Amino acid sequence: MQEQDWVVQAGELFEAAMFGGDASALDRSDDVLDAVEARLSMARGKVLHVRFLNGLDENSQEVVFFERAAELYRRLEDVSGEADALFWVGCWHQVVKGDGATGRPYFEQSYALAKSVDDRMTMSYAVRHLGFADKDAGYFEQARERLTESVSLRREIGFRPGEAAGLVALAYLAAETGDRPVALQHLDEAQAVAQSCGAKAVSGWVEQARTSPRA
Repeated sequence: MQEQDWVVQAGELFEAAMFGGDASALDRSDDVLDAVEARLSMARGKVLHVRFLNGLDENSQEVVFFERAAELYRRLEDVSGEADALFWVGCWHQVVKGDGATGRPYFEQSYALAKSVDDRMTMSYAVRHLGFADKDAGYFEQARERLTESVSLRREIGFRPGEAAGLVALAYLAAETGDRPVALQHLDEAQAVAQSCGAKAVSGWVEQARTSPRA
């Protein structure tokens, strides 16, 4: 929904309720405004998350925004939106707070909801971070299966930068489990994919991984 669309629609619903006596317009207005608030909450939370990744201190409002978005999407019965928001709640716990165990149930719920509506993008994110949780817990084979699934999902939907990022994750896992040749193979593939889609940041991750003692 474009900004002008929801502004016009909200205004029309207000007039319908205020002057036309249409009480149902109030509920419809709530739906319009809740949808806008949910998207705004997601956007604000993601901005705070990237700021954290760029070296700023954590901001507790990040998870508040994502939790609010999940609540609104649930009320709107927007399953894909709720799945996405729950993933980001889990990401807050796992990435920002370093608590993968607390993040895991959010990723599991996100994956299940996304799968129910064939939202393979969100599935790819949720299962990727479940793989990270498995790796941190020492379940390396399960981690490999989940990270491989994430790459496959991203390849299916043509999400090339995400595919390249997933291959880097697989490279680190291979190196951590002592399979250096497979790690290098994943990095070569990741570099080719990243270059093909102009994912310069991921290309940087590949070069960093090549010189890392962990890969």
